[in-house]
Amino acid sequence: MKNQMMKRSVVLGAVLVGLSFGVSAQAVDPAVMAVMESSFRTQGIADKNRIYPDEIQVLCSDKAVFNSPEGQKKAIALQAAALAAIKPPSDGVYMGDWKAGEKVAQSGRGSTWRDSDKTVNGGGCYNCHQVTKAEISYGTIGPSLLGYGKLRGNSKEIVEYTWNRINNSKAYNACSNMPRMAHFKLLTEQQMKDVMALLLDPASPVNQ
Repeated sequence: MKNQMMKRSVVLGAVLVGLSFGVSAQAVDPAVMAVMESSFRTQGIADKNRIYPDEIQVLCSDKAVFNSPEGQKKAIALQAAALAAIKPPSDGVYMGDWKAGEKVAQSGRGSTWRDSDKTVNGGGCYNCHQVTKAEISYGTIGPSLLGYGKLRGNSKEIVEYTWNRINNSKAYNACSNMPRMAHFKLLTEQQMKDVMALLLDPASPVNQ
């Protein structure tokens, strides 16, 4: 029994590694898929189906395909579809409270199996970006956001671009590492408005 469990763990680990590098669910051996199906379940806010990459993730994970003429054409089409699916704020107001936005940026909470649909998620912005001068701990996967609004201004184009980028970054870059905040319902509309204010409000520490 112990050996069977160990074997199952090794197979499962191999499949997860494969999926992380873009192997689609359809490409996995049916017997291995059976192990996957029996080893994961939906619990709390964590949906089992999220272990499977979607079309845009599969494309970006296979660099040979992505860099081919067909792959590039498909990437452009997927970006356009993602952009078209983004909705503006329901009340037409893009800006919230930058102080609340800072709390969203600081928090990485949410979307684990321990969470329910009532859990208040965070944006985890500092995982990838420098956001304020006061915070000394931040990631560098994404660009620094210091002076974001100060450098770009608050034109209609910048406001809409920023909103879209927070909603679904893959609308502009198919292989962006940034979480698709609205697409996966990681943040609420109000939370995204608050992050907008953090980035664009002249009073925000981002723009000091």
